[in-house]
Amino acid sequence: MAFQILLNVLIALTWMFLSVSFKPTTFIVGYLLGLLMLFMLRKSFSSRFYMDRLWAVIKLASLFLKELVLSNFSVLKLIVQPTMPIRPAIFAMPTVLEQDWEITLLSSLITLTPGTVVIDISDDNKTLYIHSIDFEDIDEAVESIRNTFEKAILEVSRS
Repeated sequence: MAFQILLNVLIALTWMFLSVSFKPTTFIVGYLLGLLMLFMLRKSFSSRFYMDRLWAVIKLASLFLKELVLSNFSVLKLIVQPTMPIRPAIFAMPTVLEQDWEITLLSSLITLTPGTVVIDISDDNKTLYIHSIDFEDIDEAVESIRNTFEKAILEVSRS
């Protein structure tokens, strides 16, 4: 991925020198032309095209923001009710993530989402123990996390 970015910048700089124009717009045009060239040659690289990974990071960030807003409203709805009908629980969620940074990112995203906190990770890094402020069904909660955050993290980290 770093090689592709460096190559794209090199193509943009070459475009600037060939155009004999050292304006930022010339660099941007060269960068876009380099992006198009790298896209056409993406099959010749051993790693995946770096814009695919960048797009996956953008999707992960937008997913987190969406979940953050939705969970804020659900926690606000619980707090505003006079009786506060909460059902707190701790449940275990097995994960397929293997690298430390993937597990840390998943734990952070879960903890930063209001209403849930990762309280522990098993010694083999295969299970996360999560506290939820309003718990209904373990299968639904695990599948929700798996289909959102874990799936998006896998898109970012794996080809």
